[in-house]
Amino acid sequence: MNLYPLKFTPLFKYRIWGGNKLNTLLNKGFQADNIGESWEISDVEGGKTKVCNGALRGYSLQQLAAEYKDAFVGKNVYDSFGTDFPLLIKFIDAKTPLSIQVHPNDAVAKERHASFGKNEMWYVMQGDENAELIVGFDKALNKKSYQEYLDSNKILDVMHHETVQKGDTFYIPAGRVHAIGAGVLLAEIQQTSDVTYRIYDYERVDKQTGKTRELHNDLALDIIDFEVHENYKTDYSKAKNYSNTLVHTPYFTSNYLNIEGALEKDYSGIDSFIIYICISGSLTLIENEISYSLVQGETILIPASIHKINVHAASNAEILEVYY
Repeated sequence: MNLYPLKFTPLFKYRIWGGNKLNTLLNKGFQADNIGESWEISDVEGGKTKVCNGALRGYSLQQLAAEYKDAFVGKNVYDSFGTDFPLLIKFIDAKTPLSIQVHPNDAVAKERHASFGKNEMWYVMQGDENAELIVGFDKALNKKSYQEYLDSNKILDVMHHETVQKGDTFYIPAGRVHAIGAGVLLAEIQQTSDVTYRIYDYERVDKQTGKTRELHNDLALDIIDFEVHENYKTDYSKAKNYSNTLVHTPYFTSNYLNIEGALEKDYSGIDSFIIYICISGSLTLIENEISYSLVQGETILIPASIHKINVHAASNAEILEVYY
């Protein structure tokens, strides 16, 4: 059976801070309240997405990698990860702020949790007026001074707060303390990991448990990067019909692509699967004379064995182009 562009059934995750923008803006169509995350492509244990289109309907990422190997993920990816898919793609809707948190790197996550680390990036799709993200510190700290701010409930005073709008992009390497603020809808690209250390959570109670959520400050203290940076936001160009460099890391590559009209993409020089995340507008992908639609809030995976694909947008469509 030949591989083809694959769509997956999203998994919707309750979060104490979740809202309804995944429905109202991205048309996800769930019925539950407080859905904060839509896991679009995931190989996380207990949260594995499955193909929802074509002859491979029902296959998980791990099953696809086991059966198709290099043809599905690319030789380098398969040699590095085997049947473990390396990336997790999400949409996140924060009605109220997320906890202040930090993620471990590969070495720490492997030792403590038998997991990948969690390096990630955010692309803001929509933000309410004065919506903000928290990324890193504005004041130089060490472990002792950091702990003093934390113990006195003043940790927010030394965090870097940034008001955001559509298109703002941030790379969040492991070790960088961060949080998504209220009123932000974003796309997140990250390593396949669900390991998060909460540092501060506003002392709020989760209505599902009737309790405050667990904090992980003992685990977090040794992995925090206290370095202060002049700029935390990613600058990038927006040339049309071109893969503009967005965030390139050892863990994933992401580009911004603004499509107008018809475009042929040649991926023969990239030894990896390709993921398209549609962040605005709509487009049609044509491969082997078969058309696949993609609209805002949808994600599609192009297997590594597909080297050329034609893309058409009736009007401007914006996508994030992601690969390993």
